[in-house]
Order: sequence, then C-alpha cells, then structure tokens
Amino acid sequence: MVISINKSKRKAVFLDRDGVLNRAEVQKGKPYAPRSMESFEILPEALPATEALHKAGLLLIVVTNQPDVGNGIVSQYVIEEMHERLRKLLPIDDIKVCFHSQKDNCLCRKPQPGMLLDASKDWNIDLTKSFMVGDRWNDVVTGRSQGCFTIFIDRGYSESLKEEPDMTVASLAEAARFILMRIQNHECQGGI
Repeated sequence: MVISINKSKRKAVFLDRDGVLNRAEVQKGKPYAPRSMESFEILPEALPATEALHKAGLLLIVVTNQPDVGNGIVSQYVIEEMHERLRKLLPIDDIKVCFHSQKDNCLCRKPQPGMLLDASKDWNIDLTKSFMVGDRWNDVVTGRSQGCFTIFIDRGYSESLKEEPDMTVASLAEAARFILMRIQNHECQGGI
C-alpha cells in the first residue's frame, strides 16, 4: 500500500537586500551595496515588517546580487558577515546570493530567476502565490518572470523600471502591511 502525503506548497516573500532591509549607499541617484560592516546599517522598519510577515507564516527569503565579490572589490567573508547579522537580527529563513560579476552571464544574477527557482525547490514554494519585494528594476523583472506578485519600493533612484510592478510603495513597512492585508483577504475568499 502506498500512502500519498500531500505537501502543500508554501508562500514566500522574497526580499532584495540593499535598499530593502539595509541602507543602500546612493551616489548620483544610483544605489550601491555597502562594502564594509561599518557601513552595513539595517533599516529601522526591517525588524517590525519582517516579524509581522514571519508571524503570518510566510517564508522570508533574501535574494541578492553581490557583484562586488566577483569584481574583487569586497571579500565573500565580509558579505557573509553581513548576512550573519541579518540572520541574528531578523527572522530570515534563507539567503540566496549571486556573487558573480555582471559580466558572468550566470543564471542566478537577477533579473535571471535562478535564486527564486533554487529557493522554490529548497522550500517547496509556490512562486505564483508568493511576493517579490525590491527597490530596483531587476527585482520587478525577476518576480514577474516567475509569477510572483511584485512590490517595488520607490527610493527615488535615477534609474527607470523596465517592467511595471504590481504595486509601488514607499517603504518595506508599507509593503508588509499590503501583503498581510492581501493574504488575509484571499484566505477569507479561499484564494492565495
């Protein structure tokens, strides 16, 4: 006799790192990742927003491009130290990182979907019932390519979007409130 166990797929919130969870260093309207532990500052809104999402049963997975490693500007050790701080201070379930240079044409660097696909396999995630939250065009493109609901945090950078997000907000706190409201409404209606 074969017993079939139905493992229902989970919902996740994919979070970009720089400009979403920690402060990006903006120069001439363009955001850059911090390059030292001293400049790695977690945004005040990150803890209450991630705690609320985590408490609602959502997986929280950071997906971040860190090309400074591949470009030889920052050591992988420094990035891993930053991620250890994130894990200690925020209820993050996983962190997926692309360390490749922009020139490597890898499948994991956003806007490619590699990190989302890996997380989906590792955590049994239904990408079409999940959310992608980011502050750059590549976050929107990545999320949309996999059917995620995309939320763009508009930090006022000078770069333009290549695709329209499903929603634009001013902060992670606002994104979290919207996600929680959307999930509650869909559960009441038998959807997401």
